[in-house]
Amino acid sequence: MFYVYAISSRYKEYIYVGFTENLYDRIQRHNNGYERTTKSFAPFNLIFKEKCENRSEARRREKYWKSGCGKEQLKIIKNKNNGQSIES
Repeated sequence: MFYVYAISSRYKEYIYVGFTENLYDRIQRHNNGYERTTKSFAPFNLIFKEKCENRSEARRREKYWKSGCGKEQLKIIKNKNNGQSIES
């Protein structure tokens, strides 16, 4: 089982999209500054997650959420939830 997820920086306008098998561990790595790509934007709130059956489906969905349309939808989701974290 894989998860596609989106995290939003708590203090800057930045949304990151990725996929992983261990969602909780991955979010912790982002928040603790262990990921080079997101280090300067930490801490984060989890704003979106989606279960996928396999790696190829997760990669396909990740590509969608990183697209212009996907990012616009994530901004709507973030604003709807006032930037608060959802359960991981």
